[in-house]
Amino acid sequence: MEVIDSSIVNIALPNMMGSLGANLDEITWLVTGYIVANVTIIPISGWLSTRFGRKRYFLASIACFTIASFFCGFIRNLYLLIPIRVIQGIGGGALIPTSQAILMETFPPEEQGTAMSVFGFGMMVCPSLGSIVAGWVTDNYSWSWSFYINVPIGAVAFFLVLFFIEDPAYLKSTGSRIDYVGFILLAVGIGCLQTVLQKGERADWFESRFITGLSLLAAVALPSFIVWELKTKHPIVNLRVLANRSLCVGTILTMVIGFGLYGSLVLISVYFQNLLHYSSWETGKFFFYSAAAIAMVMPIAGRLVNRVSPRYLVGAGVSFFALAVYRMSHFTLETRYEEVFWTQIIRGAGLGLSVVPLNVIALKTLEKKDIPAASGLYNLMRQLGGGFGIAILVALLTRGEAIHRANLVQYVHMLNPLTVQRLDVLEQRLLARGEDFVSAKMGALKLLDHTIHTQALMLAFVDGFQFVVILILLSLPLLFFFKKG
Repeated sequence: MEVIDSSIVNIALPNMMGSLGANLDEITWLVTGYIVANVTIIPISGWLSTRFGRKRYFLASIACFTIASFFCGFIRNLYLLIPIRVIQGIGGGALIPTSQAILMETFPPEEQGTAMSVFGFGMMVCPSLGSIVAGWVTDNYSWSWSFYINVPIGAVAFFLVLFFIEDPAYLKSTGSRIDYVGFILLAVGIGCLQTVLQKGERADWFESRFITGLSLLAAVALPSFIVWELKTKHPIVNLRVLANRSLCVGTILTMVIGFGLYGSLVLISVYFQNLLHYSSWETGKFFFYSAAAIAMVMPIAGRLVNRVSPRYLVGAGVSFFALAVYRMSHFTLETRYEEVFWTQIIRGAGLGLSVVPLNVIALKTLEKKDIPAASGLYNLMRQLGGGFGIAILVALLTRGEAIHRANLVQYVHMLNPLTVQRLDVLEQRLLARGEDFVSAKMGALKLLDHTIHTQALMLAFVDGFQFVVILILLSLPLLFFFKKG
């Protein structure tokens, strides 16, 4: 429910713009506000569970998320809707790390892999299915139902947690002093960083004073937060758990996977629709194929995690994912449907094989009291990795297209006989359609310009996919730093 909500609104934004009378810059604050609130609350969810009791905090988060979802669908004023989305993000931020901590503590070690595979299925499949669900709901009903569908699910979840989840003996409500300084530094640092990642490309990055100011704030607040949390006796985020080598390596790897997963999703979606001219529904079907592969492989990974070293499973899964992205870096404008299909299957299989063992190996060696804080940090890194992935790859795509276009046009001039020949062919085609000589000449130039633009964009996609492959391959040696056994 929470993972779908991170992406489902993106599909409904065009409909919401017309309904709310907002432009694109205004409407995207609905996405930015949710994500900023979400990533701010994730790392402190462990502390909040200890402070108020995990069950009580979990119930409050579910209720907050569900009630805010209802009002998001009900309200028709953008400036009221944005703060409600922020409240929804605050409620949703606790759901994943708290759920993960409950599962790791509830199940014995030999069953943790299976439990995490069921949990991980939702986390990995929902980003792919979110666009399909949102498109269907928006087309057949209205954008409000993108939010209303959370209400019955949230209500059922609330009562199930109320009756079946209990706090462990060591995790009861405490009266520890609140780390106000740490919370302010964290909120400012993470909030500014995530806003920069969300808004940077549209604002032309550091050409904007707004983005520059937020970047400076993040550059000051985040290092200050780390220093403060390591020195204070009652930190709001226990960074000391990163002294555990497996957790530290796991957070780095999950950040890389988040970078590749969310970043490549954006590239794939734009490539399929803008260059291969697939419809939104056809693009969604490719994501469904990938999700189906995840669903088939993830339970197998959950079973194998107790029989095969998780390091090998993570290595194999990440390698499959890198292979799929490598294949995508060789896509062209004539790539066949079957090749795209099998590439998405390999991509899904790689994700399904790597996520569960990585979750287990990162959290399994910790003491139970450290799991809530560790889970919050672990999930924060995945979210930030996705934010970095989308921002960096979109920037590479935009600037790469301009660079490749500049390189290509060097060879397109009237002294090049191939250019003259191509223009003559295009002119003859337009003349054959009944256009006059002047219109045919101008039309031929426009068509040639479109060809250059398309080829430059294709080369920019290749650069983006290759960047992801290189990043994944550079992260593979980290597998040797996991604790053995």
